[in-house]
Amino acid sequence: MRQVFVLGVIGFIAVFFCGCNTTRFMADSMVPVTKKMNMAVNRNTDMKLVEDAMPSGIVQLEGLLAASPENKHFLYQLAEAYNGYAYAFVEDLDPERAGRLYEKSYSYSLRVLNRNKQFAEAVDLPLDKYEAALASFDKDDVPALFFAATSQLSWIGIHLDNPEVFLQLPKVKALADRVVQLDENYYYGGGHALLGVYYASRSVVTGGDPEKAKSHFDSAFSISEGRFLPFYLLFAEYYAYQIQDRELYVQALEDVLTKPADILPERAFANAVARKKAAAMLNMTDDLF
Repeated sequence: MRQVFVLGVIGFIAVFFCGCNTTRFMADSMVPVTKKMNMAVNRNTDMKLVEDAMPSGIVQLEGLLAASPENKHFLYQLAEAYNGYAYAFVEDLDPERAGRLYEKSYSYSLRVLNRNKQFAEAVDLPLDKYEAALASFDKDDVPALFFAATSQLSWIGIHLDNPEVFLQLPKVKALADRVVQLDENYYYGGGHALLGVYYASRSVVTGGDPEKAKSHFDSAFSISEGRFLPFYLLFAEYYAYQIQDRELYVQALEDVLTKPADILPERAFANAVARKKAAAMLNMTDDLF
């Protein structure tokens, strides 16, 4: 009887805890599906179709995350989705809303990074302690580091009328530096592109450095083999504009428009967005130079 009782208790506990975790297990089992969905979006060149579909996809990911709040894959995907949606469809029309979306992207990246206790305690500390905390991350943390830097830099880019935002730039640079240190090839050399923007977007007096900007952009172009077209937009918008080289600005944007449509199939959507933005930027050339 005692053995039967013990087995009964064990069975009750197992059923109880399994029942409590069923929703989380079901959500976690969707990770391979959401990855495939993300791949499908990135391969799609119909911008209108993607624009209409992304909000519902984001809401579904939010639901999966609610069921499994610690799932870092959902956090990564939401960070990328909010950032990409804001950049592709919102920033040029409604900067204020884009800013809120970039904040969401940053918050999801931060939820992963804050699992590192040393970093969580250093987020609001001076730069030297912040950089020391970043040193505790390893290669597995690169996606969260990258999207934290990307979303923060994008947010700063649409709040340039507030001088206080520039105080955040050193920490953004620290994030991008750590990405490059750990895996400079991640996101086609995206860490280098971020550093290129950082050094090109500031005057020499305030810490800008055109030579370093050019070097980082060259690294991004080399790693991506010139196939990830958004880098050319950043190069034109920040570097060519900063050195006031009209010819270089036009050349970079024309490169985007003349490269084959299928140059990077797994990022066809990002490249389609780049083409649309490049055409608009070319039309603004006379206003900038």
